[in-house]
Amino acid sequence: MYDNIFRHNIMIGKELDQTDIAILRLLQQNAELSHRELALKVHKAVTTIHERVKKLKELGYIKRTVAILDRKKINRNLIAFSQVLLNDHTHETLGTFEREVSKFPEVMECFQMTGTFDFILRIATSDMDAYHDFYRNKLSLLPNITTVQSFFVLSETKSDTAYPL
Repeated sequence: MYDNIFRHNIMIGKELDQTDIAILRLLQQNAELSHRELALKVHKAVTTIHERVKKLKELGYIKRTVAILDRKKINRNLIAFSQVLLNDHTHETLGTFEREVSKFPEVMECFQMTGTFDFILRIATSDMDAYHDFYRNKLSLLPNITTVQSFFVLSETKSDTAYPL
């Protein structure tokens, strides 16, 4: 077991110990836990937890704390994954695409990819009409796009935000 923990720590980073990993696991599941609640769960003093969380934020392990909304309750019923192929792959063209597509509130995620397409976007809209409007009046107006191929989500089996540690 010790070897497994040791290998695990090397993979995550030398700054983290088992207490840090436990804190990160708990916060990924519920970021509303108070320092007192965290302290009880990891069997440490509240001041220790406060300092650890502060350190994890300073080191960039905790990027931000957010509320995860139910997309259906806020009328984001349609999720599309759109693959985008550009006709030019210069540093400037790639950067321009990333900057411009990041401005669109419908685009939830943008990843540069290997393979046939250059980028994949996760797009959230209320319905197909809203997606069509987004596509026609925003995405398709960006320069250097050759192809956009979109896939629409029929059902969601798993949606997790916590990384295994």
